[in-house]
Formats: sequence, C-alpha cells, structure tokens
Amino acid sequence: MKLMHREIPVELLRKLPAGIKIVNRGGEEFLVIEDVRCPQGHSLAVDSVRIHGEPSIKLHVKVKEDEGSIFVDAFWGSHAKLFSFLPSDLEGEPIVEASCPTCGTSLMEKRDCVLEDCGSNENILLKLPNGRDEIHVCGRLGCPGHQIKLAELPAHVSNAVSEINFFGARFDEMFGDI
Repeated sequence: MKLMHREIPVELLRKLPAGIKIVNRGGEEFLVIEDVRCPQGHSLAVDSVRIHGEPSIKLHVKVKEDEGSIFVDAFWGSHAKLFSFLPSDLEGEPIVEASCPTCGTSLMEKRDCVLEDCGSNENILLKLPNGRDEIHVCGRLGCPGHQIKLAELPAHVSNAVSEINFFGARFDEMFGDI
C-alpha cells in the first residue's frame, strides 16, 4: 500500500507526545507510532517485522477459532497488516480479541467505534509511554475506525489526528476466498 500524505496539525508538531515521531518520506511528513504499550507497560513495537521501513506493532489476536500474531503498520492511519496465520472464517468482518504478546493481558475495551456505520462496541486499547495518551482501534476486522486521545493537547487536535486515514484493501479483499 502506498503512503498518502495527510496534513498533521501544527499544535501536535509543536508538542509531540512521547511514543510518536515524525518521519520524512518523499519530502512529506508522516506520524509514526514508535512506542506503544499494553496496560502492564510491555512494549508492543518490534523491529523484527518492519512495514514501510519502520518497526511494526505486534499483537496476539484471536479471530473466531484461529489465533496468532498480527503485525500492524506503525504509520498513523495506515491499515497495513501482516498475519502469522490465515483466519479461516471472515464471515461478517469478525471482532478480533487482542492481547499483549508478552504477558497475555487483554487489550480489549468496551467502547463504541468512532465510525457510526460500523456498530462495533469492541476496541483495542493501546497506551503511549506517558500512560495518559491512548490509542483506541476498532476491533472489527476491516474497519478503519481509530482514535487518539492526547492528554496535553486540546480535543480538536486529537480529533484532527484521529481523522488521518490511509485506505487500502479491505481485509476480506486481501484474502479473497481463502
């Protein structure tokens, strides 16, 4: 999937939270999550699997009866993923159950998806290193809904960053009739 540039709010650039960095690709600036953690403080960033040249975010996931690791692109708003397994049943864009690959702590939270037409009330909660800033990702495979909550910045900045999305192939389109 090709990276597409989206405008980054100036207020965020002036007060970049720990765990987020700016990278320049092709003369454009992109947000990259470089340090995200489980509720117990374990880092979820792994250098062993890189997407778009950056370390990915590793989660242990269960999709209906199948489970394994998923590696998520750390570029904010990208939905590129690599799986260590092939889910056998994708009917109805299932909800994943995500946990920390180090300690097994659940990353799931009850929270409505930010996209009204999704209907999911299951999100994956990721913490930035300061413990106050959070990333909420819809747990429904194929849904691009995500939100960032930045404690030190006004809500309009968090909202503007949350709206940055790069749309690629939907999950079910990637695997077809497998």
